[in-house]
Amino acid sequence: MIRTPLRPLPRILDARARGENPDAIEKENIRIRGEQMRDRTRNSASVRLLLLGGMFLVAFVTICVRMGMIAGAEPQEPQAADTAPAILAQRADITDREGRVLATNLVTHALYAQPPMMIDPINCARKLVKIFPDLNYDRLVKDFTGGRKFVWIKKTISPEQMQAVHDIGDPGLLFGPREMRLYPNGSLAAHVLGGTRFGAEGVNSAEIVGVAGVEKAFDGWLRDPANKGAPLQLSVDLTIQAAVEDILSGGMTVMKAKGASAIVMDVHTGEIVAMASLPDFDPNHRPSPLTKGDASDSPLFNRAVQGVYELGSTFKPFAVAQAMQLGLVSPTTVLDTTPFKMGRFWIKDFHNYGARLSTTEILVNSSNIGTARIVQLIGPDRQKAFLTRLGFLAPTPVELTEAPTGRPIVPARWSEISSMTIGYGHGLSASPLHLASAYATIANGGRLVRPTLVHDEKHAPGEQVMSEDVSKKLLAMMRAVVTRGTASFANVKGYEVAGKTGTADKVKPTGGYYDNKVMATFAGVFPVTDPKYVLVLSLDEPSTFVAGEDRRTAGWTAVPVAAELIRRIAPLLGLRPQDTEPDVLDGIQLTRAKKTG
Repeated sequence: MIRTPLRPLPRILDARARGENPDAIEKENIRIRGEQMRDRTRNSASVRLLLLGGMFLVAFVTICVRMGMIAGAEPQEPQAADTAPAILAQRADITDREGRVLATNLVTHALYAQPPMMIDPINCARKLVKIFPDLNYDRLVKDFTGGRKFVWIKKTISPEQMQAVHDIGDPGLLFGPREMRLYPNGSLAAHVLGGTRFGAEGVNSAEIVGVAGVEKAFDGWLRDPANKGAPLQLSVDLTIQAAVEDILSGGMTVMKAKGASAIVMDVHTGEIVAMASLPDFDPNHRPSPLTKGDASDSPLFNRAVQGVYELGSTFKPFAVAQAMQLGLVSPTTVLDTTPFKMGRFWIKDFHNYGARLSTTEILVNSSNIGTARIVQLIGPDRQKAFLTRLGFLAPTPVELTEAPTGRPIVPARWSEISSMTIGYGHGLSASPLHLASAYATIANGGRLVRPTLVHDEKHAPGEQVMSEDVSKKLLAMMRAVVTRGTASFANVKGYEVAGKTGTADKVKPTGGYYDNKVMATFAGVFPVTDPKYVLVLSLDEPSTFVAGEDRRTAGWTAVPVAAELIRRIAPLLGLRPQDTEPDVLDGIQLTRAKKTG
């Protein structure tokens, strides 16, 4: 803007020439300038007032719209801001095949202390020990009166304990909400589920991570928010599992066994309907692992998967199956069963069954000599390849973190004498789950199955290990083992059972075998006319007094327990008996044993 001078020189000179007062010009210009400044100020004020009014209008409209939106929205509790790092606390449930809960989450609280805020730390320590007897009074006093700013007292507490701590009334005792893992069925299916622990922790939440079993095998899946809380559905049936553990516990007590395991598997899908290992534990209060001694002495040890044992004569059907598949023998082929010497070892039978037996009679009488003769026809290389195809030379692929530790123990050199002893169940150690998978292959027409704990898991069809014709013939021979052989106690009326017994001396840790300790096993298929399920039951160091003497063989120990188990679970599995006449096991009666500890 160009300002007009108050005393312009030309006008001043002109006014003096005419004799006028030059000061009048200055006064007039001052007046004009004042009027111009007044007009500009008025215009500027008008614009500012207009803008301010517009802003007030916009703000008023915005507030009205927002109030209308709030009035029409659903009421919600205000959420406090949390500046702590986020901890993923939610963990999906685990259910059985019918959707019944095996593992879930429970909202609880943790108890911690901030010593600087405590009024009477000594009194607090004394009262806390009364509420939680496992706490150490001296340790609490040291923590509360030292220089610590924060002290964990209990990671999880019950509502009753929380109220008792509230009653202490000290402001330094504080609670943090969190979730804990709950197993509502206690020890049921404990080795399948495994257990959990707390991972990353904060005062307001804690991460739950798996430490064993399917909880660890599926840890990432169970914690993945992308699954939107969908449960992990296992193949286990809670009802069948409970019956299996009940009967197995009673059988373990009656037969004075150190331990026991049982597996019930669908022969077509490989789904494990029940898996039990005794002694067991409660995953709600998972015990600490053993730091020394035999791992199998721990209740955490899963005998069905981790335990590798020489499984005795339950291996004989594999030699017979391979020989029939190769066309070397038939069920009626007669072989020499006189004892013979191989190197410096004698191949003998437990009893004298005669100089010649048919292939069927070799299985029925469980002849070691006859099985060794069959293996001689097969040869070590072909036998090793066949057992490899059946899965006996690698850990089972079941979805448990413990599965890789159940690696079979095989001879360093697969010699001719080794192949013979392996043929009748000595010299190769495998787990009961290996055995169940192989028997399922026999039962379903010769197609290899993959054992699984996940319900409706889709797998590609397995390898055809043997023909359907061989499978049917072998099942008929195994049926004869039950009707007139070493497994006669397993002839449960109404349910056609086929199977094989196995009694193997236990291996000493220092080498050699114990004279009076055995692993007794029964592996069975039922019903044999339309095979649906495999049962493998093992007893560790059983002994029963029958007919005036102590008996340890599977026919007297594992088989009666297996028979009682089939009798109990077959109706639960939806299998209709062919007749309902009650069966009696020669005066042997199993009763449920009360759990102690």
